[in-house]
Amino acid sequence: MVSGPNLNETSIVSGGYGGSGDGLIPTGSGRHPSHSTTPVGPGDEVARGIAGEKFDIVKKWGINTYKCTKQLLSERFGRGSRTVDLELELQIELLRETKRKYESVLQLGRALTAHLYSLLQTQHALGDAFADLSQKSPELQEEFGYNAETQKLLCKNGETLLGAVNFFVSSINTLVTKTMEDTLMTVKQYEAARLEYDAYRTDLEELSLGPRDAGTRGRLESAQATFQAHRDKYEKLRGDVAIKLKFLEENKIKVMHKQLLLFHNAVSAYFAGNQKQLEQTLQQFNIKLRPPGAEKPSWLEEQ
Repeated sequence: MVSGPNLNETSIVSGGYGGSGDGLIPTGSGRHPSHSTTPVGPGDEVARGIAGEKFDIVKKWGINTYKCTKQLLSERFGRGSRTVDLELELQIELLRETKRKYESVLQLGRALTAHLYSLLQTQHALGDAFADLSQKSPELQEEFGYNAETQKLLCKNGETLLGAVNFFVSSINTLVTKTMEDTLMTVKQYEAARLEYDAYRTDLEELSLGPRDAGTRGRLESAQATFQAHRDKYEKLRGDVAIKLKFLEENKIKVMHKQLLLFHNAVSAYFAGNQKQLEQTLQQFNIKLRPPGAEKPSWLEEQ
C-alpha cells in the first residue's frame, strides 16, 4: 500500500531575540520607533474573508486532485484496489458499445438520405428532359411522354421515401446524441465519484494502520467524515446510473420498434412500386411532407 501524504497543517515556529546574547546587533539608537496604526474598515474584513474562502477552496481542490491522481496511478500500475460493481460496469460497457453501433447506423442513414436526394434531383431533371423532347419530337412523342410520366411517379414516391428515411435518421440522432449522451454524462459523474471514494477510502485505511496519538485521532475522525461524504455521493450516483440505464433501455426498445417498422414498410413499398402503401406508411407514423414548391430547406440541408 502506497503511503498517503501527511496532511497535517505545517506548524509555524515563531522565534525571536531573547536575552542579551552576543549575537544581538543593535539597529537603532535605542529609542522605540513609533508605529502609526490605520483602522481596518468593514470592507477590508469582507475582502479578507472572501480571499480566505477562495484559498480554502483552492486548497481543498488541490488536495482532492492529488489524492485522486495518486489513486488513479495506483490502479493503473496494479498497486491499488478499486471498487467494482460488476453488473453495473457490464451495463455501462454495453451502453458504450451500443452507442458506437447506433452512431454507425446514423452515419449510414445520413449517407442514404444524401444519395436519395441526389437520385431525386436526377430523376426530376430527366423527367423534364423527356417531357421537353416529347413536345419537340412528334415521331417519339408517346415514348418520351410515358418515360416522363414514369420519372415523375418515381420522383413522387422517392420524395415520400425520403421523408420516411429523414424521420428515421432524425429519431436515431435524438436517441444517440441526447438520450444516450445524457445517460453517459451521469456515468462520467459516477466514475469520478467512484475514484474519489476509493482515494479517500485508501487514505482512511492508511491512517487506521498508523500510530495512534492525540494528533492522529483528530486526523482520523476528519478522514472518516470526509470518506463518509464521498461514500454517500458515490452511492447516490450509482443509484442514478442504474435508474437511467433502465429507463434508457425501455425507451430505446420503444423508439427503435417504431422506427424499424417505419423503415421496413417504407423501403418495401417504394421498391415494390406500391404508392398507396407508401403513403399509408407515412400516415401511420404521422409524417408530413413539405408541400410541392414550398420554400423550405431540402431534406439534405436539414440534416
